[in-house]
Amino acid sequence: MRSATTDTLSRSERIGAVVLCAGKGERTGLEYNKVLYVLGQKTVLETTLDVFARTEVERIVLVISRDDEKAISPLVKPYRNVKTVYGGATRTESVRLGLKALSGCDIVVIHDGARPFVTADTIAASIESAQRFGSGIAAVPTVDTIKQVKDGAIVRSLDRSILYNIQTPQTFRYAEILEAYETASGVYTDDSEVYEKAGYVPHIVRGAYDNIKLTTPADLIKAPTGVRIGVGYDLHRLVNDRPLILGGITVPHRKGLLGHSDADVLIHAVMDAMLSAANLPDIGVLFPDTDGSLEGISSMELLRRVTKLIKCHGYSVGNISAVITAQEPKLAPHIGGICESLAKAMGINVYNINVSATTAEHLGKIGKGKAIAASASCLLTENHDRQTDR
Repeated sequence: MRSATTDTLSRSERIGAVVLCAGKGERTGLEYNKVLYVLGQKTVLETTLDVFARTEVERIVLVISRDDEKAISPLVKPYRNVKTVYGGATRTESVRLGLKALSGCDIVVIHDGARPFVTADTIAASIESAQRFGSGIAAVPTVDTIKQVKDGAIVRSLDRSILYNIQTPQTFRYAEILEAYETASGVYTDDSEVYEKAGYVPHIVRGAYDNIKLTTPADLIKAPTGVRIGVGYDLHRLVNDRPLILGGITVPHRKGLLGHSDADVLIHAVMDAMLSAANLPDIGVLFPDTDGSLEGISSMELLRRVTKLIKCHGYSVGNISAVITAQEPKLAPHIGGICESLAKAMGINVYNINVSATTAEHLGKIGKGKAIAASASCLLTENHDRQTDR
């Protein structure tokens, strides 16, 4: 195996991208290229380019079909440093043409234009890996049981613990992946395989399960079509002889919050933000303090109920941003655990949750250590497959 170049990370390295958009989209059942499919108010292509605009990528080569040039050209005009080239008959040839059009880069990110749910963090991680090891391939552990089949019969069971689903972005040192493609023979569906065939060892970075490639009609049904934003706020008094619970985590303190449930002020604010975004009644209506069955209930259980309710109305949580206002105790050591706790309860990636803490500068009841407040904002994505009518 050849060793990839492992130069010291350089802030001056030029980073480019090849985004593949030359597919026909036949498997989606559409009569046009799937990158032109509208998600909410923007196309798949625009959604993808919006993510790249928030990264270190300086130049993008968009590989397109001649048939789509008229439709794609006006979409890319607002984006800086994006140029288009025509693709080839296969993905392998399209990547090769895109790489040649991107000369002058040190690092290149190769991405499927039909993966609009990639995040800037994933792209950044792949770039950093390429700078360190020569490559950075987005991948997630396989969750299904995989069998090798021949003539309709299972001939071998594969060890799922060592299997990964490969995604894009796939990022490389430009000179190495260009050489690999120029010497490659045959047809490949994956850039890391071309890189590996050239004698290099591809390195993976953690991708995301929702970084799907829009390939089938089912993918289009699951794709979010719009966003809604809501805000929530809550405040509880601190009293003796109560545990202090924030975001489902017990925080060591001499006092705890008073309430009908466990008085988790952070989760209450988050739930109200979620319900507000979905235009649903707040927690005071859904979980009244006159309901004896809710006395002392864990707010984590209530959060799971609200998450289920949100899903039943056709929404998914995009991200949560929250602020806890408390004079004491110090919350910084607990923020990581709080984010993980919330993510687990809502079934979302922890990277989609941000929680911070501040003080009240000794002002008011919070500043005197008599109360804690929390505020939250929530972004919901609306899906086609809604289970109930509103």
